[in-house]
Amino acid sequence: MALTQHSPAQRVGVFVDVQNMYYSARNLFGKKVNFGNILKDAVAERQLVRAITYVIKAEAEQEASFFEALQKIGFEVRAKNLQTFLGGAKKGDWDVGIAMDMMRIAPKLDVAVLVSGDGDFVDLLQHMKALGCRTEVMAFGDTSSARLREEAHTFTDLGKSPTKYLIGK
Repeated sequence: MALTQHSPAQRVGVFVDVQNMYYSARNLFGKKVNFGNILKDAVAERQLVRAITYVIKAEAEQEASFFEALQKIGFEVRAKNLQTFLGGAKKGDWDVGIAMDMMRIAPKLDVAVLVSGDGDFVDLLQHMKALGCRTEVMAFGDTSSARLREEAHTFTDLGKSPTKYLIGK
């Protein structure tokens, strides 16, 4: 199967770094992300194997309904608690979890779609290619790593279609 074109026979995995997308959309546009349209375009009429979102629980009010909405769209939701350190610093990230899931699921995939602009994933994309997967990245171009964009077989700049990929006033 050719790596350069979409084919209905391609098996796709979609891996969404929700925090990266949330802060990019908020900082660039003051809006929220339309994860439903992202999933639809990531799959692009191919065979969806897994679609996983990675979220941080911060005990926010609308959090539970947001996680439920992601599930209704068709995502598996993996959540971890926000860590608060002794000095008050807070940390919550899924980089290692996303990488581990992508590598574990790679044998069942032809295409891995990473929805994140985080440059820490450059090595992961290189590894996924070595495993024989086509790599596609979807993120907001203005807040995504140039190296990540270059490493992917294709890059979709969500910022170029704000009415499609953003919601809210």
